[in-house]
Amino acid sequence: MSAIAEARPEITEAEPLAAEPSAVPLLNRVAAELVGTAALVAVVVGSGIQATELSKDVGLQLLANSLATVFGLGVLILLLGPVSGAHFNPVVTLAEGWTGRTDPKGLGPREVAAYIPAQIVGAIAGAILADAMFGKALVQWSTHDRSAGHLLLGEVVATAGLILLIFGLAKTGHLRFAPVAVASYIGAAYWFTSSTSFANPAVTIGRAFTDTFAGIAPSSLAGFVGMQLIGGVVGLTLVALIFTHRTRTTAE
Repeated sequence: MSAIAEARPEITEAEPLAAEPSAVPLLNRVAAELVGTAALVAVVVGSGIQATELSKDVGLQLLANSLATVFGLGVLILLLGPVSGAHFNPVVTLAEGWTGRTDPKGLGPREVAAYIPAQIVGAIAGAILADAMFGKALVQWSTHDRSAGHLLLGEVVATAGLILLIFGLAKTGHLRFAPVAVASYIGAAYWFTSSTSFANPAVTIGRAFTDTFAGIAPSSLAGFVGMQLIGGVVGLTLVALIFTHRTRTTAE
């Protein structure tokens, strides 16, 4: 056996998305999801407003928006991951509930039912907070139509990639890298997907409440959320297809 093989840590089937989520009271976990999602949307919307006020160049606006999101998301995952798993995303929560349905320590229906409303409320609050900080109307429905077919395809790709990344890291025992890996992926997906990678139903709903750079028209919500859910299924399918050997190795 080589020295590299000897030094390699044992690979388990999967790590939970938090250190010991079942050991943290549900109220604390729900609060973390609400506050974390609110902060994430405040970062996305606020940096979008700031960018449009500083430059008329759309490329620079997107660059500023994506960089702020990368740094903000990474910090939030690092801070709140040990509390709730730092989902901030109903698709991640649903996927975690599905994959952990046979695990007593996994996310149960009660947790899923508590996480998702908290994420949605947090996202709306974050958008309102961002508008308030920049002196905008607290609630102004977005007029930014995002209903084109190629944008919907972009959401499937963005969400599938996110789920593949998170649960792939879990399968290979590398979730400690999630703050950097997930933030980096979202930053990249801002640029390589046509939709600029919302990849999150709660954030999508929150962004409908602001008629600014990061907004999305309410009429586009159903399409985006639907494609994100489909992307979640595609992502889990890819995880099963690619990482099945990890399960077999552990069982043996």
